[in-house]
Amino acid sequence: MVESREISEKNTWEGFLDDHTEANFLQSWLWGDFQASLSRKIFRVGFFENQKLLGLMFAYIETSKRGKFLVVPGGPIVDWKDKDLLKKFAEELRKIASDNSCVFVRCRPQLVDDNFSQVTFNKLGFKPAPMYLHAELTRQLDITKSEEELLANMRKATRYEVKKAEKLEIKIEKNGEKNIEKFYDLQIETANRQKFVPFSKKFLLNQFDIFIKDEKAILYTAKFEGKILAQAFIIFYGQEAVYHYGASTEDGRRYPGAYLLQWEAICEAKKRGMSRYNFWGVSPEGSKDHRFAGLSLFKRGFGGQDVAYLPAQDLVVEGKRYLVDYWFEKLRRKIRKV
Repeated sequence: MVESREISEKNTWEGFLDDHTEANFLQSWLWGDFQASLSRKIFRVGFFENQKLLGLMFAYIETSKRGKFLVVPGGPIVDWKDKDLLKKFAEELRKIASDNSCVFVRCRPQLVDDNFSQVTFNKLGFKPAPMYLHAELTRQLDITKSEEELLANMRKATRYEVKKAEKLEIKIEKNGEKNIEKFYDLQIETANRQKFVPFSKKFLLNQFDIFIKDEKAILYTAKFEGKILAQAFIIFYGQEAVYHYGASTEDGRRYPGAYLLQWEAICEAKKRGMSRYNFWGVSPEGSKDHRFAGLSLFKRGFGGQDVAYLPAQDLVVEGKRYLVDYWFEKLRRKIRKV
């Protein structure tokens, strides 16, 4: 019989994730610490059978003006063919959500979007969510190849920009308290230019502080003649490095600092023995009206392939209140063009 209980030891949690290639930073102990730093209630649940740990689920409660909902990002990390384990997973979600007066549960699992994943979540009582939770269509690069092969597989224009940045001797700085503070300002500037809602200062700085102190992240800053061109916050976790956030200046449009940032991060991930570099979210191919169409073209220039995860799924707890959220988020996604 599968049982669930809280896991309070970081080593137990991370030791389990070390043995699973699908483990990702969204289910890491550090992501839990980050969510807790925002005063969110968090849950670190382990699924056991005869004292053997079978799976993990990190979740937290998000509060909005329309009510509370439970979030399971990039997880759970379980054997998706174990029916008893999945049944316990769904039961635990309903219990936590009900005990905490949540309207619904939103989950974006680390599962490829196919018939198996769709049927699995449908049987558990989930329905497609009106809004994304985290990147669903991602661009991922196999970095087990040599640096020469990686360069050769880039789009010609991308390879040219990387080499041009090196010839111009664009400088790449790592971390630095001033750079982190500047990143927040630069994000505001980028958000105003590209018309999106930026993260709060606390959201960004808390995240940087927690991941950088554990040597699981690097903030890269590209400079030319003393001026910042671009910045990128990369998370290094498990077998994957993730281009989590980025921002650029007007000068960055004239000089290829952003290209060199990505190449430096890819090389760092290789040094750490990782197998893939995740450029994170991209728009569908040929979707010119998508807000991220230009950025997606930049990401795809480095090579790799698109990997589509199962879109966010909702488990409804309070039907009438959920309908209000559903249509509000449906409209919001249409307005955002995402």
